[in-house]
Amino acid sequence: MDTPSPAAPLAVAPARDTLLGVASGVGAGALWGLVFLAPELARDFGPLQLTVGRYLAYGLIAAALVAPRWRSLVAGIARCQWWNLAWLALAGNTLYYVLLSSAVQIGGIAMTSLVIGFLPVAVTIIGSRDRGAVPLRKLAPSLLLCVAGAACIGWQALAGRAIGSTSEQVIGLLCAIGALASWTAYAIGNARCLVRLEHVTPHDWNLLVGLVTGAQSMLLVPAALALGMTTHDSAQWGRFGAVCAGVAVLCSIAGNGLWNRMSRLLPLTLVGQMILFETLFALLYGFLWERRLPTLPEIAAIACVVASVSTCLAAHRRPAAIGRAA
Repeated sequence: MDTPSPAAPLAVAPARDTLLGVASGVGAGALWGLVFLAPELARDFGPLQLTVGRYLAYGLIAAALVAPRWRSLVAGIARCQWWNLAWLALAGNTLYYVLLSSAVQIGGIAMTSLVIGFLPVAVTIIGSRDRGAVPLRKLAPSLLLCVAGAACIGWQALAGRAIGSTSEQVIGLLCAIGALASWTAYAIGNARCLVRLEHVTPHDWNLLVGLVTGAQSMLLVPAALALGMTTHDSAQWGRFGAVCAGVAVLCSIAGNGLWNRMSRLLPLTLVGQMILFETLFALLYGFLWERRLPTLPEIAAIACVVASVSTCLAAHRRPAAIGRAA
């Protein structure tokens, strides 16, 4: 059996790995969808304050979990990998969440979900350049369905649910686009690091990212305090602490762990499609938060998401089936 290059996993994973990878991707999406609700649950605090709170909690929990195995774990991490951890923590956590929270609070959940919904397109197109990747033409139906789903969400967002003035909508859109670019870089870089570091488990890699993210968030504490964190009452502080701790445990520890497991099992062209589940669950949680049923455009968007993932899975199965027939 040929050994995959260190740059990327094989384009066609074994059936068992594909099943486990997809299940992990669904679980990560279900947990990550909660991050879209966090800014709404703690609206008394700004995006930077939410980011500092969440990632300080993430770093503290990661430190507690990794402490018993610290020496043996870091012995296998080269200096260059610490630099990778630093920029992954910035792109996938600190910078991303500041931009995402700003987009949600300024532009709303629907508009933010629309822009983030293009993550699979960006990651899949870049992943199609890897050695042995499924050709982009075979992924075209899946990508078109993804774009159609995002367009349906965008139509709904522009059909009367706009929040704030035009200038605020533009700022929110720019924040969402920045979050899109930041997390695209993270998804690709993280997947490739996990493939190269076979001696580090996905869970341990997540904890190391958490440690670095926590250290980065400490640098932001003075700025967060300067924005008025001392003006809140005890009830607001209690809600803030609960939201930060909950998001840290559910999204950063559990969700990231599932995502890392998936990133090691699936090719990058399929990893991109798994991001759709975050958008799908974010929409579902948004419906529950707003206590309403989905509209026709939103139903169409959900159908497009399901069809996009299904066609992408089919495109990745076909080469394996052809190989067995031969």
